[in-house]
Amino acid sequence: MKQLILAIALAAALGNAHAEQNAPSLSKVNGSLTAEAGKAYGDLDTVNGSITVEEKAVARDVETVNGSIVVDVQARADGISTVNGKIVLRNGVQAESVETVNGSIVGVSNLRVAKDVEAVNGSIEIGAGSQVGGTVATVNGGIKLLAMKVAGGLETVNGDILVGDGTEVAGGILVSKPKGWGINWGKPKVPRIVLGANSVVHGELVFEREVELFVHSSAKYGRIRYMESDKDKAGTLKPTVFTGKRPD
Repeated sequence: MKQLILAIALAAALGNAHAEQNAPSLSKVNGSLTAEAGKAYGDLDTVNGSITVEEKAVARDVETVNGSIVVDVQARADGISTVNGKIVLRNGVQAESVETVNGSIVGVSNLRVAKDVEAVNGSIEIGAGSQVGGTVATVNGGIKLLAMKVAGGLETVNGDILVGDGTEVAGGILVSKPKGWGINWGKPKVPRIVLGANSVVHGELVFEREVELFVHSSAKYGRIRYMESDKDKAGTLKPTVFTGKRPD
C-alpha cells in the first residue's frame, strides 16, 4: 500500500510537468540541443549530440543516442533517456522515467521520478530528499542511495548496492543470477550489499548469486532468500552486522 501511495503521489506531482501541446519541439541528427531556462518545449531529440535542459524549463521526452543529458535545477520532463551517455539531474528535477544503456545516472538531490530509474552498463547515484515511484535497476553498475525513498525496489546483476543512512526501500532487493553464454576468466566479482544506519527495506532480500551482505545494527529489512549460484536449492546467508559509519 505504501508503494502504491508513493507512486500515485509522484504521478500527481508530475501532472503539471507536461509541456503545453503547442510548445515547440527541437530535433537534430548531428548536434547538441538546449532548452532555455523557464521555457516550455515539446520533445527534445538528437542522435549525435548532448542535451541540456536549463533551470525550470519544461519538456516532454528528452532523448539522445550518442550524448549526455543534463537537466538543471527544478526543470521537468517526461522520459529522459540516452543510449551512450551520462545523465545528470540537478536539485529538484521532476521526471516520469530516467534510463541509459552505456552511462551513469547522477541525481543530485530532491528528485521526483514517477516510474523507473534504469542503467545497463553504468552506476546510479541518487541524493538526499529524492523519491522514486518505481524501480531503481542496473545490470553492470553500482547503486548508491542517500537518505531517500524508493517505492518499487532495487535490482542488479553485477553491481554493488548501498542503501544509505535513512533510506527507505519499499519493494525489496533482487540480485539476479547472470544469464547468457560467455567465457569468464578468474573468479567473478561478488556484489557488495550494504544497508546503512536507520535504513529500511520493506520486502524480501532475494539473492540468486553469491553476495557480501553488510547491515547496520539499526537497519530494518525483510526475509533473506539466498539461492546459491551453482545450485537450484536455497542456501544460507548470514549478514555481517556493523555499528560504525560503514563496514570495514
